[in-house]
Amino acid sequence: MLDLLDGKELYGKVDSLRAERGWTIYELAKQAGVSPTTIYNWRDRGSSPTLSLLDAICSAFEITVIDFLLNEDEISALTEEQHELMRLWNTLSSDKKKSILNLMRSM
Repeated sequence: MLDLLDGKELYGKVDSLRAERGWTIYELAKQAGVSPTTIYNWRDRGSSPTLSLLDAICSAFEITVIDFLLNEDEISALTEEQHELMRLWNTLSSDKKKSILNLMRSM
C-alpha cells in the first residue's frame, strides 16, 4: 500500500498513470478539475496531496482511491462486495460521498 504521507511516492504513481495515458500535467489537471499549479506545487514540494485532490485525480483516471493506493496483490485480496462498493463509490458526486461518510460515521 502506498504511504499517504509520502507525497513523492504518491506523485510518482500519478505521474506514471498520467504518462501511460499520454497526458500532460495540464491535461490531467483539466480532467481532474483542478489547477495545473496545484499539481505542479505537489510535484515540486513533495508534499502529500489533500484527499480531495487525490480523489479528483483518481476520478480523472477512472479508478478509486483504494485502487490507486493498493498494489495488485492487495486489490485481489478484496471481496467482491468490497470491489462493488469501490466501483459504486467512484460514481458518486462529492456531496453524495460526504453524505455517505457522515451516515457511516453515525452508525
